[in-house]
Amino acid sequence: MATPPRSPRRSPRGNERRGPLGARPSSSLWYGLALLIVLALAQVYFVQPSGRSIPYSEFKALVRSGQVAEISISDQVIRGTLKDSDKQKAQFTTTRVEDPKLAEELDAKGVKYTGEAANRWLPDLLGWVLPLLFFIGIWGFFFRRMSGAEGGVMSFARSRAKIYADDEVKVKFSDVAGVDEAENELKEIVEFLKNPRKYTNLGGRIPKGVLLVGPPGTGKTLLARAVAGEAHVPFFSLSGSEFVEMFVGVGAARIRDLFQQAEAKAPCIVFIDELDALGKTRVQSPLGSHEEREQTLNQLLAEMDGFDSRKGVIIMAATNRPEVLDPALLRPGRFDRQVLVDKPDVKGREDILRIHVKTVKLGPEVDLKVVAARTAGFAGADLANLVNEAALLAARHDKTAVGMADFESAIDRLIAGLEKKRVMSVKERKIVAYHESGHAIVATTLPGLDPVHKISIVQRGFGALGYTMQLPLEDRYLMTRGDLLAQLAVLLGGRTAEEIALGEISTGAQNDLQRATDIARAMVTEFGMSDALGAINYDGNKRARFLDIPMPAERGLYGEDTAQQIDAEIKRILTDAHNTAREILTSKRDKLETVTERLLEVEVMEGEELRRLLGSEPTA
Repeated sequence: MATPPRSPRRSPRGNERRGPLGARPSSSLWYGLALLIVLALAQVYFVQPSGRSIPYSEFKALVRSGQVAEISISDQVIRGTLKDSDKQKAQFTTTRVEDPKLAEELDAKGVKYTGEAANRWLPDLLGWVLPLLFFIGIWGFFFRRMSGAEGGVMSFARSRAKIYADDEVKVKFSDVAGVDEAENELKEIVEFLKNPRKYTNLGGRIPKGVLLVGPPGTGKTLLARAVAGEAHVPFFSLSGSEFVEMFVGVGAARIRDLFQQAEAKAPCIVFIDELDALGKTRVQSPLGSHEEREQTLNQLLAEMDGFDSRKGVIIMAATNRPEVLDPALLRPGRFDRQVLVDKPDVKGREDILRIHVKTVKLGPEVDLKVVAARTAGFAGADLANLVNEAALLAARHDKTAVGMADFESAIDRLIAGLEKKRVMSVKERKIVAYHESGHAIVATTLPGLDPVHKISIVQRGFGALGYTMQLPLEDRYLMTRGDLLAQLAVLLGGRTAEEIALGEISTGAQNDLQRATDIARAMVTEFGMSDALGAINYDGNKRARFLDIPMPAERGLYGEDTAQQIDAEIKRILTDAHNTAREILTSKRDKLETVTERLLEVEVMEGEELRRLLGSEPTA
């Protein structure tokens, strides 16, 4: 799938994120500093007494010497003015001390003195009222943060959906490629959101829910955003795992809040990614079940039942595990339309590549048709990663444009892994060269197989000492029994070449044997390709449709005699494939040596050179 040209900003009408707890920490800090400064100024100018402060003994000496003109006596402080002094030194203050003879001494020296009534409102205000208000403000600030709309401690029941305004979703159908069938299905949803009366006047009802199913990386989320961008409606985006928390009832409350917000912003699209995290089949087991998840699922089912689709709210969801979803989610009236978003074909891959290379400087020799043909099985995300890897490789070698060699290296890196620069012994290099030559010769000799594109004895990935890459000429959706038997012969060709050329076998065929055994077992137990056992499926396991998840090694519902027949048939199929590979390599013993010697010399051999050495006709 194509990457949107711009990442949308969050809607100002939605839940604006203001830090982890919903407030602006910088503004709050400035407000607190300003309040502290005000308190400090009030302390300096209103609470502290005016004039210079002198000890009480010095004050008594001034009185005895007749330098004091007048004083004002309060319960704690004595303020006074000196005679014959400038204004800066005329004012003084001293702390009052219990002195019964003070009045007599003042009368004796003719000092004018008055009493000062205590005025406590300002010291009281600055002493405890303002601090109390300050602490109340701090408490209210933290309480608002705890109960904020975004991540607050008291806001568990709020929906965590990211809300994008109608003018912020910039993705269009022109940014999507390789899924033409799914795009055509979703255009009807866009038409309904733009012109609902076209359907309601005829009594029609748009599907309440649209479920996008397909392998990872095929662009299900991008398609949902494209629908919102084409219809110019708000877009709610969240994951299925965001509903379930450790607290009971939180998931159901978030479902209710989500639908309330969606109804308020109708028409809109609500997109739930990874629906299988929320909507797994409800089961009753002796160990109990996840009651919180089931309550959340029940609330979702109830909300979708009671929701009026005429209001223009479309519920979209995506999953790559539709086989684990609860059947109640898939019945008509809920997610009643399932849209398959599958991996693209060769034309779709070319269109996806053209979208991703818009921002990449390409060399004149780059042919995207060839790149698309060599990336069979790649999803949209894989192709985006391929373009990025090619650009990084070109930049690493200080190139001004991305060339075809960079795309080739990127394909090798994504398929076979990172190249390793490690030194192998002469003996091990020879074993690996014979092994890969055996694969390549058998693959080139047998008819109907994908042509060999490249042979390498350079270490790559996790433990891969070499590889033989076959690239299909066209996309294939079915495999015949002959095709599978030929693949088995190719897989066993490496081990057989070691036997013939070296008279010994190594551990390098471990992965080949595992893959060959899996194919042979599937032929017998799943595909009914065994004449001895007939057209019966003995597997009985419900496999993941889009994910390569290893299934538990459980035997099907058959007896011991049948199990022995299955094992015997698997062994017979693999033995026949081994004999086929042996016959081919024995008859081409000289070619095996030629290819091996050349491979030891160049380490990486292209398919054209291999076919020239074998005397085969070039592949179109």
